[in-house]
Amino acid sequence: MAGKGPHCSFVLLAEFDIDSGAQLTYQFPQPLGTDEGLLANLMLPDGAERHLEDWTIFFLNQKPFNTIAPVLALETESSDNQSNGEDGHPELLYVLNLVRTKHDKSVRRGAVVKAMAICTRHPFIQIFKPVLLLALDDYFANPSQECLARLFDAINSMNISAAPALTRYEKIIMRASERKDIFAEKFSTHIPPLPLKAAHKTTGSNGSHSSEDGVLISARARSITVASDPNPTHPSSPSDSSFSLGGSAVWVNDDSVIIDGQVGVAIGAGPGSVGGASVSGSSVLTSRGRHSTDTSSNSSHTYSGGAIPTSSDPHLRSGISKDTHFFQTSIAYKGHTLPIKLPLATFPEEVGEYSLIQLIQTFSTPLIAISGPLHPHLHTNGTHTHPIIILFNALVTGKRILFLGHNIPAGQVANYVLSACALGSGCGAVLRGFIERSFPYAGLAGGEDWVSTPAYIAGVTNPIFETSGSWDLLMDIGTARVVVHKDIHISFPTTMAPPALVNPMMPRPIKAENSTGSEDDIQRIATRDGKDGNQKSEFAAKQDSLDNMFIEDLISAITSHFGETLVRMRFTEYVARFVRLASRYEELAVGSTKLGCASAPFLDGSLGSGIVFPDEAVAFKELTANASRIEGWRRSKSYQYCVQDFKKHRATAAIQGFDLSHQLLRLRLVKNLPDAEIELIVRSIADNLRSYEQIVELLAFMPPHAGGLQPLSFCLFHHQESIREATVDIFNELRQNPVGVIFLQALNHFQRYAYVRQAHARESRMKDLSHGLAPPPHLVSRTPSNRSEVSLGGM
Repeated sequence: MAGKGPHCSFVLLAEFDIDSGAQLTYQFPQPLGTDEGLLANLMLPDGAERHLEDWTIFFLNQKPFNTIAPVLALETESSDNQSNGEDGHPELLYVLNLVRTKHDKSVRRGAVVKAMAICTRHPFIQIFKPVLLLALDDYFANPSQECLARLFDAINSMNISAAPALTRYEKIIMRASERKDIFAEKFSTHIPPLPLKAAHKTTGSNGSHSSEDGVLISARARSITVASDPNPTHPSSPSDSSFSLGGSAVWVNDDSVIIDGQVGVAIGAGPGSVGGASVSGSSVLTSRGRHSTDTSSNSSHTYSGGAIPTSSDPHLRSGISKDTHFFQTSIAYKGHTLPIKLPLATFPEEVGEYSLIQLIQTFSTPLIAISGPLHPHLHTNGTHTHPIIILFNALVTGKRILFLGHNIPAGQVANYVLSACALGSGCGAVLRGFIERSFPYAGLAGGEDWVSTPAYIAGVTNPIFETSGSWDLLMDIGTARVVVHKDIHISFPTTMAPPALVNPMMPRPIKAENSTGSEDDIQRIATRDGKDGNQKSEFAAKQDSLDNMFIEDLISAITSHFGETLVRMRFTEYVARFVRLASRYEELAVGSTKLGCASAPFLDGSLGSGIVFPDEAVAFKELTANASRIEGWRRSKSYQYCVQDFKKHRATAAIQGFDLSHQLLRLRLVKNLPDAEIELIVRSIADNLRSYEQIVELLAFMPPHAGGLQPLSFCLFHHQESIREATVDIFNELRQNPVGVIFLQALNHFQRYAYVRQAHARESRMKDLSHGLAPPPHLVSRTPSNRSEVSLGGM
């Protein structure tokens, strides 16, 4: 995470002079070597004097007109930023600017307007807001370059060397999980483990730890097993009341819970507990005379192995956050120590504190006005196309998009632009190429430069840009207007869909997946399509199209107070689905695809691949409905980046040889799968689950909001023993890693107990075989998992 180079590359100070206008007063530590007038006007936006305080964001090294050329070269730049690499351009700099107006009757015009900005290579610029506030206060009190130097030194002294650097799949898992202890083990690799005495804590029946405390697991502890303990508290071998596999222990009907040193959590723990502290300590006798595995009560616990400190622990290690989505550090400025929460799951296409919820709510009001001609790139559902879908279509097809916020603070307008970039990119996890053509705040200064940028995404506060007509889609924030330019057909002539898609007979069977990630939506669209299949209009409008149902689901979730995390994950799925759909479209229109695996059904013992549809009719309708916007996207730079990224991901994927996403979607969505296909899917996954990277890649395709491990857990109840055994193999591998244990904990009690029972039975059989105690094969009775002895006529 630390990377190379300083956190802050430059500090700028601009002031407004009544005679000469906006002036760039200071540039520290050296001049940037670019247009100072442009920088000053970006730091002092139009109408800044009407607001006591405002935040603006802009970028440097983006286009030739705002590329810096300092006299002294900057320190070694980070080589892992996607904006710096393939085309040799310098690293993108993110600029966070604070402008403040102080009214003073003793000066001309009655107010003093000053702005201070920092230039950083980190996209999470919001973490620097507190120190920038202090620094600008300092400058108002003592206007000198020393204030800039103090700010520069304070930011660059921030220590993030111990912050874990997550891979792409680890970031996807972290952002999808609400567990505050996710990847907690990565925080302890630089810190020695606690003494054993500090690790032992005894809690009463009401003493369960808060989930905020997290599960802190050291890398060294994971290499220690219970068997290696010279004085183990409990035997590690299975007994009638417990089993132990891969380091975790689940006690079914005993009076205790073990948390051993290898994993540090108990499978029986629920998502709201730490280290299994909420697992039932005193067994509950049910009406049938069995001990319950309920997790509602607690008792004393014996911790054998690794240390699990909590916030109440005096030995809590510094630098470890209560919420592992962030890395805790600080910035010291003039005697003030400012706590900083560094987000760990941010992608380069995500800048600042954007809000998709705000964007959706603003352009989903009942009184919203949509005007302008219909265009097939934008209106994929005719007149019923939702404004957010129009915006997404404009983003991926490379239209010039203008966000207008007249009399609205420039900082708010900039947030809409950044939200739009995240929307188009799938929150940075799927596509890229949006930030490099975005201008969160743009003004009259340098207007001829950014306006000439192809497919720009800009935010303005001056209504003169609306009359200029140099845009394709106007999003008016203040009045909730969406305007398509009257000349859009001249700028982007429409093209007919390739003949291959007009034929209702699909060239090969397509099986599969859901457009919005919900099986219910697939079934609704499949049953509805039978009655309006003769509608051929290019702009056929349907109230219950998949896109409209997707937006309605999001609005319903927002109304029900679901958070930003869920909305972002749903859009990530939506964009990923769009790419897979485009891949299938390419196969039909061109004959091959560069975006994904070639579509193929399960046949002759070979796994299928590609996108999945309920049936061929739904496949044809969805492909034809999306053909125009896919064609528009294929001409964009974002498409070129996607082709490059897929080639790279395919070469570096930990799981090779089959389309993992396809197999999981088959398990999740398709009914009545052949037993042979299920067996091949689970066995292929089990055989390719040997390394940590492979486990993380699998879990990244099984987010909690989509059911997590449930599609695999259902295989534990399959009537075929080989399928159940392969599923146990998968879960056993997951148990070897803390992140896998967290996903196992998310299963319900019934699913967890099915795994416990089958894993315990296997371990018992293995132990009997090793001691030569196995009964003859003809005496072994193995009932299917979904049947009981009672149902078979037994006692």
